[in-house]
Amino acid sequence: MHTPSTKAGAEAVLFDVDGTLIDSVDLHAKAWQETLAHFGKRVAFEEVRSQIGKGGDQLLPVFFSREELSLRGKAVEEYRGDLYKSSYMKRIRAFPETRELFQEILRRGIRIALASSAKGDELEIYKQVARVDDLIEAESTKDDASRSKPHPDIFQAAMARLGKPLDLSRVFVVGDTPWDVIAAHRCGVKTIGMLCGGFAEQDLRGAGAIEIYRDPSDLLRRIDSSALVR
Repeated sequence: MHTPSTKAGAEAVLFDVDGTLIDSVDLHAKAWQETLAHFGKRVAFEEVRSQIGKGGDQLLPVFFSREELSLRGKAVEEYRGDLYKSSYMKRIRAFPETRELFQEILRRGIRIALASSAKGDELEIYKQVARVDDLIEAESTKDDASRSKPHPDIFQAAMARLGKPLDLSRVFVVGDTPWDVIAAHRCGVKTIGMLCGGFAEQDLRGAGAIEIYRDPSDLLRRIDSSALVR
C-alpha cells in the first residue's frame, strides 16, 4: 500500500513541453488550422487553439466524424506532421530561463522527466531548442502511449521511466493546458500551471492546477515559495 511521505517538496517533476518550455502553441494551432482547411474543414483559429495540448488522436474527433476518420484520419495526421515540420517547427523558440530552471530544480535533488504529446523525433529537437537535453532523467512521448492527453498514459509512462516506485504526493506535473491538469489528476498527482501557453488562469485553476506561474523564469524566481520546494 502507498504510504505518503512526511518529507516536504517534490521528489520528481514531470514537464510538459509544448507551451510550457517552448513557444509553440500558436504554431501548432496554425498547422492544424491549415490542415483542416486542406481537408475541407474551415475552423476558426481560436477554436483550433483551444484543443492544442491534446494529441492528434484526441483532437481529430472534435472536427471529424468517426466515418471521416476511418477514411482519412491517417492522411490528415500525416499531412499535419509534414506541414508542421516543413513550415512551422523551425520558428520554435524556448521560453526564457528554461535551462536555468532545470538546473535549479536538479540542484535541489528533484528528478526531472519530460512528458510530451509530441513524437519522439520532434521531442529531440525541442530538447535542443530548450537546451535541456543533458538535464533530464527520463522522457515519454506520443510513441509511448496508446492515448494522448487528457488521458494519463503519457504521464504514467514518464513515471515508469523514472524507475523506482514514486511517492505520488511528491510528484508534480508542470503544464500549460487544462488537458495536462486533467491527465495529471488521473495519475494521482498535482499540477503547477503555466500561462505562457496562452490558456487562461481560470481554465487551469478550474481543471485543478494548484499554483500558477507566468513562465519558466517566473517559477525560477519564486521557486522557494513554490509547491516544488515547500
